Amino acid sequence: MATGDGGGRAERIAKLGFDYAEQPKCAVAHCNLCGGSAFTVLTHLDRYGYEATAVGCQVCGLVFLDPVMTPEAYGRFYAETYRPLVSAHHGRVINARTIQEEQRAYAVERGDLLAPYLTGRGYRALLDIGGSTGVVAHALSQRFGLSATVVDPAPLETAEANELGIETIEGLIEAVNLGDRRFDVVLLCQTVDHLLDIGGTLRRVRELMASTGLLFVDIVDFRAAYLRNWAIEAAVKIDHPYYLTESTMVAYLRQAGFDVVRTDFAADHLHVSYVARPSHPASVPPAADEVRALWREIRFVQNTSRP
Repeated sequence: MATGDGGGRAERIAKLGFDYAEQPKCAVAHCNLCGGSAFTVLTHLDRYGYEATAVGCQVCGLVFLDPVMTPEAYGRFYAETYRPLVSAHHGRVINARTIQEEQRAYAVERGDLLAPYLTGRGYRALLDIGGSTGVVAHALSQRFGLSATVVDPAPLETAEANELGIETIEGLIEAVNLGDRRFDVVLLCQTVDHLLDIGGTLRRVRELMASTGLLFVDIVDFRAAYLRNWAIEAAVKIDHPYYLTESTMVAYLRQAGFDVVRTDFAADHLHVSYVARPSHPASVPPAADEVRALWREIRFVQNTSRP
């Protein structure tokens, strides 16, 4: 594992004893967005110093880890390693208790954004995928009169949600059985990049959602991340199987059967939020010239000193 930060970060991460190289992984045969099979390797290292390979689909420009940890490995990772790893990276304790203040502020901001689309609509049921401690789901359910359900793979975080009186389902959304339930509002708050199957999950969300429902999803904009740090490696991390841009996220939503009704650039200049409604699926991949421009920009960042 590489060091190079000079501030003790690598040592803190090493002390966790998490061996990424030994985790079970599987190769990616086809792009999750367009089905393509021709990939370009972009980097061999992630921000934590792990030897993780990120590739880009030559057809649509989706970026993802290949190989990627298996669902079982990710389940253990989120239950045992994820928060300690992020804490070691930042040099401060980030856990199910300490993140709640930040989540409360986030809930207010997202509530203000969603208010025009939720107020007076008669919505009843909310599903928060990757809902963590339930703080966001609880705040929105209280503000808009909704019954909330949280799905999250981390038991320490679902325990906090239980304390708020929220229904919780522990596990990865890809493996959770929600039967024939339908939800008026579905949230993917700072979660979609963590999914193991974005396309499949969004299609499933579309099936779980009432025909007049509302979806909220926000991404870490991959371009914003590597341009901010002027390093592709700094934008890649093993907890994100996928790295989304505005183009690939909108393509995913259209493909799954959603129309974007609002886009919002977050105050941190890193996240981009989307409010979407159910529609008819449409396959509209990013344009080829847009994909070529992305590869040129990445190579420029890799081979040019930071401005």
